[in-house]
Amino acid sequence: MYNQKRLQLFKFCFFVCLLLFFFLFTESRVFGEKSSTSSLYKARFISERTLTRADAERTRTIRKEELFKCFFVFFLKVSLFFTELESYREKRHRIRNLKVNAALLRYIKMQVLQVNARRETGRKAQMQNISAAKAVSDVVRTTLGPRSMLKMILDASGGIVITNDGNAILREIDVTHPAAKSMIELARSQDEEVGDGTTSVIILAGEILHLSIPFLEKDVHPTVIARAFSKALEKAVEIIDAKIAFPLDVENREELLKIVRSSVGTKFTARLGDLVPNLALDAVQTVKTVGPDGKSAEIDIKKFAKVEKIPGGAIEDSTVLKGVMMNKDVCLPGRMLRKIEKPRILLLDCTLEYKKGENQTNVEITKEEDWEVLLKMEEDWIKQQCDIICSFKPDVVITEKGVSDLCCHYLAKANVTAIRRVRKTDNNRIARATGATIIHRLEELQESDIGTGAGLFNVEKIGDEYFTFIVDCDEPKACTIVLRGASKDVLNEVERNLIDAMGVARNILKDPRLLPGGGAVEMAISRELSKFADTVQGAEQLPFRAIGTALEVIPRTLAQNCGANVIRTLTKLRAKHAESPDGENSTFGIDGEKGTIVDMKALGVWEPYEVKAQSLKTAVESACMLLRIDDVVSGLRKKNRDGNPGEVENMTPEEDD
Repeated sequence: MYNQKRLQLFKFCFFVCLLLFFFLFTESRVFGEKSSTSSLYKARFISERTLTRADAERTRTIRKEELFKCFFVFFLKVSLFFTELESYREKRHRIRNLKVNAALLRYIKMQVLQVNARRETGRKAQMQNISAAKAVSDVVRTTLGPRSMLKMILDASGGIVITNDGNAILREIDVTHPAAKSMIELARSQDEEVGDGTTSVIILAGEILHLSIPFLEKDVHPTVIARAFSKALEKAVEIIDAKIAFPLDVENREELLKIVRSSVGTKFTARLGDLVPNLALDAVQTVKTVGPDGKSAEIDIKKFAKVEKIPGGAIEDSTVLKGVMMNKDVCLPGRMLRKIEKPRILLLDCTLEYKKGENQTNVEITKEEDWEVLLKMEEDWIKQQCDIICSFKPDVVITEKGVSDLCCHYLAKANVTAIRRVRKTDNNRIARATGATIIHRLEELQESDIGTGAGLFNVEKIGDEYFTFIVDCDEPKACTIVLRGASKDVLNEVERNLIDAMGVARNILKDPRLLPGGGAVEMAISRELSKFADTVQGAEQLPFRAIGTALEVIPRTLAQNCGANVIRTLTKLRAKHAESPDGENSTFGIDGEKGTIVDMKALGVWEPYEVKAQSLKTAVESACMLLRIDDVVSGLRKKNRDGNPGEVENMTPEEDD
């Protein structure tokens, strides 16, 4: 309001000046035409009396022009002033609108997010992500190598987990920071993909993120750092393929055992000798199927290699069955056979009892005879189903659904053994081991659906429970690993180590290439990347070189966990690799037992190519992903005692640690 009044005042003054100008201009003309008797004329132009009339006219004209110029300049300045004033008012109006819009956007954002939600952006978010990832890697750092430490974890159900397997440890840890959860998913994906290297990938990813802090502090853009890391990863894989990896003969069982033994050497079962490597190798070779081209191999150990844990006995009693074992007994123990040689096996996933309505069914009966007719119809249907089964003369009938008592009676009269309520996974493995086909409707049963590949059907009692064995199959392609041990904790740890060993054996058979262990590969890649980094131009050179430095964390951690002098041992290993420019000493690494520099080829410590390559790719790619996060919104809504949502609880990485 004040600015508008001031503007009106300026406009009024401007018009007054304009009128004054025109008045003076017209008055000067009038004064020039008056007679010389005017006193004002005489006072104003007294010096002109001595001049000629022409000079006087010229002087008056010049003065008029100067006066006109002065008022014209004044007019222009006033016009410019008002123009600038208008533009200033428009600018202030735009700024005021922008401030209002920004305040409105902030208000809308605060309405979208929770009231107490914690939001971190920019450099602070990146530093917190790095701190959380480093904290997760520090948890499993001491579990690397043959001299690794064990972790005792109390799970949510109150059980105790004692292990040094990285994936098993991180699976039981409850974290809230999103970056820490991402690191745990990293270990899970590594375990699902190759079955080993979970600890290495977590340690390596944490070290890469830790070494990226100096670049962020120097205002290097995260995209530049991630691009340099990706180039270093490509170069590292190229170095492995060209200079370090070498092929393996998969028909040589001793070489395969050495590789599986080196992967289990850092586990709890290393003290058991070759028991776990032999079990893993036998299981994988049993499950392996060769494709039509004779080269590609399908090895599905998760579906067709099952681990059965039976407490009691010695752990040396563990074995691999060329077939299937189930925790089941026959339907009629006194009347059905429990041991059959060369059995004919029929597999069903349909019920062998009278079908009941899917929904509630009401039957109205008016006569007593109708009830008897209804029961007779049910018995006739069951008898018809049993006749269809008995016409194909099977020795064993296994179904996923129920079997009625009447059906058991008819099958026992026909000398047929029945087992009911079998798991779907067990039924699939029996079908693969015996060559049978799972039938959905008995009306579609054919002779080719009967499985004849099993050598022995046997039901045995172990402890207080009965177990069914279908073993000695001609071409099993499915197996069961029976583990015996003193306690459930021991059996659980042996199972985890066995699954890792089977994953290593599977990777070797799928891609028969080897790499030296003991940190030799990491040191060789670090040396080659340092040499190649001199050719990288621009801001990407230092992050490229940082990947080589980060890879040294694996031999350094091995030296730490076995109690060796870290600086002296790592310096000797660098010097040993630098002695041969052609890479002849690239197989030298750290002996995890003694902490000395040893040739891994002579020591017999190898790693599968798939495990090492996948570890590098997963660690670098996850580090790049976390570096490119610049906004973190964290907050957990806790439930009150009455079950209703409560306030949002903030969690910082320091509290999460």
